[in-house]
Amino acid sequence: MPLFKKFKQSNTLRWFFLGIGILAVIALTGMNVYSLYALQESTIESAKENRKFQLEEFTNKVRHRFYRPFRGISKLDMNDLENSWEASGHFPIHFQNVLKDALSDSLFSNIYYTPDYLDGCYNEEHPIYKFDPFSGLFTISENNPKEVCDGFGISKSRMNTITIEDFRWNNKVAFDAHRSMTLALINLDDRNIVGHINFMIDRDHLLHNILETELMSKFGDTEESGMVVWVRDWMQDEILLSSNSDFKFSRDKVDMRQRFPDLLDNWVLQASFLQSPAVAATNASLTRNLIVLGFAVFVLFGALVFMFINAQREREFAQRQAGFLANVTHELKTPLAVMQAAGENISDGRVTDGERLKGYGEHIYDEAIRLRKMIDKLLDVARVDSGQTLIKKASLNIDHVLKEYYQKNRAYVESQGFSFEFISNGKIPLVMVDPDHLETILNNLVENSIKYSGQTKEIQIGISSNQSDVKITVADKGMGIPRKAQKKVFDKFYRVENSMTGLTKGHGLGLSIVKNMVELNGGKIDLKSEVNKGSIFSITFPARQISAEEQDEAHEYKAINIPDRVELEQYARQ
Repeated sequence: MPLFKKFKQSNTLRWFFLGIGILAVIALTGMNVYSLYALQESTIESAKENRKFQLEEFTNKVRHRFYRPFRGISKLDMNDLENSWEASGHFPIHFQNVLKDALSDSLFSNIYYTPDYLDGCYNEEHPIYKFDPFSGLFTISENNPKEVCDGFGISKSRMNTITIEDFRWNNKVAFDAHRSMTLALINLDDRNIVGHINFMIDRDHLLHNILETELMSKFGDTEESGMVVWVRDWMQDEILLSSNSDFKFSRDKVDMRQRFPDLLDNWVLQASFLQSPAVAATNASLTRNLIVLGFAVFVLFGALVFMFINAQREREFAQRQAGFLANVTHELKTPLAVMQAAGENISDGRVTDGERLKGYGEHIYDEAIRLRKMIDKLLDVARVDSGQTLIKKASLNIDHVLKEYYQKNRAYVESQGFSFEFISNGKIPLVMVDPDHLETILNNLVENSIKYSGQTKEIQIGISSNQSDVKITVADKGMGIPRKAQKKVFDKFYRVENSMTGLTKGHGLGLSIVKNMVELNGGKIDLKSEVNKGSIFSITFPARQISAEEQDEAHEYKAINIPDRVELEQYARQ
């Protein structure tokens, strides 16, 4: 009882540690999967931030392109401009040079000026002045585009929202969408607005010579940039430019929008993110890591389960072995005790009658045979475990061997109350098999059929062939073997636990020996059984391909030479 309790506790502990191991594997796997996906998301977000930075960099570059001709204005003294205009109606020379440089850039087509006290729309009382790049002078312009008046109006409106006393720069830029750019000129000494200069923008040059060139340079290689960028006029709902004409614009495809800072109010950059090389590499790396992780987890789970199952089997084997040792020790003591008692009675001279002496002698002989069979079986198991089993194969006519076996053992089997039948389907090919092993196999199977018989006592040995294989069957109508036990009956020391086997002597070695000997001879054994209906053991050996003359000669060969006195009981393996 303490031993059983110890095994039970050990099994519970084993299940506990298996559960802990599985939970640890699941936890580590979950953490690794989470880390892999977090790394992927981080890489993708980093790629998105990089693309966003690229769009911002593009718009800032366009902005700097507009402001480039006017960088020197912030250093000019607006008092000089105001005094020169009041005195002569012209700009000072250094101002004229700035305007000439601006018109030399094809981005701007014309330059107009109006003092701040005028409303910026042409009439006889409020003229508008146009800059002549050749003379460097402003002249009154009568046919002015409407965009000029709109640009001046926007600039004046913007300046109305600014407190000049707190303003730190001598100019303020205002854009009329993509049509014009207007600079309000501020005298920081007197804190007043001197006037407004309007620069008309060449739309075609802006689109095709500046934006398109820069767009293709920065985003034209879609595979490298990982995105498609469109310049869209959202007011007119018009696509002005595209970094890749193969990709048609769709609002559903837009992943990011970027406006131009303080200019081109109606135009916006819209981008669709494709799979960049960095993201593609990250996804491929994620897939590889998940595959490797999955394989590692599978192997780890397999190792845990294998070790657990192996430990369970070792435990069951140890229990069966302990039971076997107890059983075989008892069975060895029994014949020895009987032989010792009988021998003691004979040696003391207590038995003098001839009939009684004969009975005592037969009793001692039978117990000695029983003892020898147990020892032989243990030796067979030991030889198999140590790999020392010797195989002496011979070319046998199995049909002839089984007939001879049947004839020699029929009387014994029928004396046990069984009907014994042999069935053959005709001419059987030769088989290379050890005759001693074949005898042991048949003895064990027939003896098992006798030991575990039911109410219907029938045993049938059959042989059949399909020219490539020879099949031997041993069938009975005994108690049968439960389905869940059929895979274990060939294990060493295993016995089916039920009320019938509990009353039948055995050690769980017979079928283990049968299976080993069948496999050593290149065959295989199968079992079909139903509880209370019987069992059929099928042994298949590969047939030996020989000529017709060899086949005829083989019929005359006696494969097993069994001594006349030896019966099945003497060679049966339990």
